[in-house]
Amino acid sequence: MNKYLRQLFTAVVALFVVLGISSTIIMAVRVNVLNNDSRNARSLYHQLGAYRGAILASDGTVMAKSEPVNDAFKYQRTYSNGPLYAPITGFFSINQPADRGIEASRSTLLNGEADSLIWQRAKAMLTGSVNQGASIETSIDPKLQQVAYDQLGNRDGAAVAIEVSSGRILAMASTPSYDPNMLATHDTEAATKAYTELAAGANSPLINRATSQLYPPGSTFKTIVAAAALETGKYQTDTQIPAGETYTLPGTATQLPNATTQANGTNGQITLQNAIAWSSNTAFAQLGVKLGSDTVSDMATSLGFGSTITIDGSDATGTPMKATASTFPTDLTDDRLALASIGQGDTTATPLQMAMVAQAIANNGKVMQPTLVDRVRAADLTVLSQTKAQSMGIAFSKDTADKLTEMMEHVVTDANPQLAIDGVTVAAKTGTAQIGADNSSIDGWVIGFAPADNPQIAVAVVVHNTDLYGSFAAGPIMRAMIEEALQQ
Repeated sequence: MNKYLRQLFTAVVALFVVLGISSTIIMAVRVNVLNNDSRNARSLYHQLGAYRGAILASDGTVMAKSEPVNDAFKYQRTYSNGPLYAPITGFFSINQPADRGIEASRSTLLNGEADSLIWQRAKAMLTGSVNQGASIETSIDPKLQQVAYDQLGNRDGAAVAIEVSSGRILAMASTPSYDPNMLATHDTEAATKAYTELAAGANSPLINRATSQLYPPGSTFKTIVAAAALETGKYQTDTQIPAGETYTLPGTATQLPNATTQANGTNGQITLQNAIAWSSNTAFAQLGVKLGSDTVSDMATSLGFGSTITIDGSDATGTPMKATASTFPTDLTDDRLALASIGQGDTTATPLQMAMVAQAIANNGKVMQPTLVDRVRAADLTVLSQTKAQSMGIAFSKDTADKLTEMMEHVVTDANPQLAIDGVTVAAKTGTAQIGADNSSIDGWVIGFAPADNPQIAVAVVVHNTDLYGSFAAGPIMRAMIEEALQQ
């Protein structure tokens, strides 16, 4: 009898061990997988029934919040001025997982489930109160964001503004945009219909063009080639380099022209400063070939090309917000290197990346990590985390930065006086990238910063599929953004 009791006891213990292991796997190891499973209706009600924290602009303007409603989900997510802030907030939907913006990058903090909020959850449980998620305070300047959005209007494009010394993103506009309220509705049929319509096609307004769309940067890339040249120590702003009216791409019969006669130089030569000011294609195509693919590529890489850039969040807080890696091609023949060196061919960049290039020039060559969140507060206003400025590295020397700044000032004073601002010295570089099967359209670019002698704000703007040069398509947008930023 004792033998059978021992066997029964052993079996019971084994069952308890199996139960403990399986419970641990379900409750700890696979908790996130199960919670995020679209078939888990209880998880859906749990998430939508939670008081999700607010997303705020730098001045306290509410971009997103949860409001009590009298339905099964208890709270409704609402977005004030939704299309304006959509690239920053993303959306929180009844039938689509948060996969972009701060709704995704800080999801566990917003819904109150983050490990850092364990004491708040315990307090809510003990007191019987509602567990409230943390609020997210961003670096976005509402007035600057509005100017960028209004200036882009109904055009396809993006605009980014960065605080030079810290890397804080002050504005990030993308058009066409969308209204997250359409996806946040508790009407599942309406939410599904809205998402299907918004997600359709390559030009979906759900795409954040500032971070997730690659464009040929055109002549704005010449600042990178100029930086690479200056860093060799063999070039100065007044160094004469080969130019000319046209340049035959090596090994081909293709003629590369300039857009203006000033870009041709004199007797086939032009100073590096004038080559930047007048955006000489023939000069920079030849300069890129002279420097070599590795030299240009190394400079682009030091500025962020070739790597995805995390803007906000981590795997612990949700789905990190990242910028698509900008590209400078490798293993180039000289003809392709010539085109890549003027921001054409296989060279592509996001507007955020080119804003970082302007920021680095303005910041004595130091590239700052771009950030979107300043701090996170618990419901009791306790600061859970505060973002600190972080350097991504030194791309080039202060001497090179000073020379680039001087040359970019001449872009405005010599070639594009319409970009000037009274009482402020502006440094800029325009870009006009040919696109389309037969180069029939344009991506108009500009990057710049101001004041040039004490930089505060760096800006990048692209207008896609336009018929205007970058100085006229994107230039006025940058000018308006800088004016707004500096008058505050």
